[in-house]
Amino acid sequence: MWKFFVLSAIGILMFFVPVTIGERSTIPLDHIVSWLRTSVPAVLPYYALALIAAGAAYPFLTRTWRRDTTTLVFSLARVVGLVVGVMLVFGIGPAWLFAEGMGPFLLNALVIPVGLLVPIGAVFLAMLVGYGLMEFIGVLVRPFMRPVFRTPGRSAIDAVASFVGSYSLALLITNRVYLEGKYHRREAMIIATGFSTVSATFMIVVANALDLMEHWTLYFWSTLLITFLVTAVTVRIPPLSREPEDYAPGVDPRPEQDHAGNRFAAAWREARATVAADPGVGRTVLTNLKDGFVMAMAILPSILSIGLLGLVLAEFTPVFDWLGYLFYPITWALQIPEPMLVAKAAALGVSEMFLPAALVTESAMSVKFVVAVVSVSQIIFFSAMVPSLVGTQIPVSIPRLLVVWFLRVAISLALTIPLALLLF
Repeated sequence: MWKFFVLSAIGILMFFVPVTIGERSTIPLDHIVSWLRTSVPAVLPYYALALIAAGAAYPFLTRTWRRDTTTLVFSLARVVGLVVGVMLVFGIGPAWLFAEGMGPFLLNALVIPVGLLVPIGAVFLAMLVGYGLMEFIGVLVRPFMRPVFRTPGRSAIDAVASFVGSYSLALLITNRVYLEGKYHRREAMIIATGFSTVSATFMIVVANALDLMEHWTLYFWSTLLITFLVTAVTVRIPPLSREPEDYAPGVDPRPEQDHAGNRFAAAWREARATVAADPGVGRTVLTNLKDGFVMAMAILPSILSIGLLGLVLAEFTPVFDWLGYLFYPITWALQIPEPMLVAKAAALGVSEMFLPAALVTESAMSVKFVVAVVSVSQIIFFSAMVPSLVGTQIPVSIPRLLVVWFLRVAISLALTIPLALLLF
């Protein structure tokens, strides 16, 4: 059982324990990514482009593009992403593509960090989820997770990983556990759309942009609470409540058992059984590393195609002004200042979660607080989170995903606006 203690401790350290190096405090995994970005900056665009090229070819080489319409659309989007990636890396293309908030933003703020974070994170992910910690924690917190979120206790690890790590790592965990038969489809979708939000590191960027750092503790805990409250509501209504309870094809289902008697002893037994089934540390790490590269290959080209489309629509068309009318009745009825602006910002988040903050930098503090919270609690955005989810083996319906996004934004606004008016 030394593996349970030592390897799980390494996983916890890498994902959950902020460490100060220089003047920067963040999790060690983020420090590794930052060190690589500063050590070999000239190499990274070409590394990212290699992953993008592999990702564009992968669905056609493996013939998975024929699986369903959604997979076909995203397979074609990967090819478009490869074209955009070549243009950005080699500096060819129209001037608007190289505007500060367009191609360079996607490449430098999303593609390169995610391209490093997912494979490196996958190595330490093997230690976090492969040696009994998930099962141990799962048994202990099942009495809370199951009635509140209708998910197994082990999903608590996913929830924490997203807030301290990133949605891409949380989705990597969810996909791994789904393929092991420990989540069925409904549980995997609840976890993916309810917990896999941006990390605290991304939240700091939003808070800095909106001058909320002096209220950081309030902002962080409000966002955490509202995000999980919204999840507790959405799991009880369609479409999530009607997701089938199918397990991954060809997988032996291993649902979480309800344990009578001493819960701690039961948790220890589960952890021991998981460690006993370990095929070897080297093999486990290599399997996870391979999964990490496959997921990065799926995510990166989609970020460049779908993310760029969202940015273009936001910049050059009134699409998000029209979408804003979906949420205007809520913002108007709850009497937030500038209700139409808040509604438009809420709608804009579906393309890229950072964009809403740019709209309200000159607004009242209550408006900034609402937009900052909702941009995180919405969870679903097409520049990165949706490509990450489609890159997993979890079956995804884009129309149902859009309905979940609408419900999350509407409920988030209804919860956040009264709190903001009370606080500010």
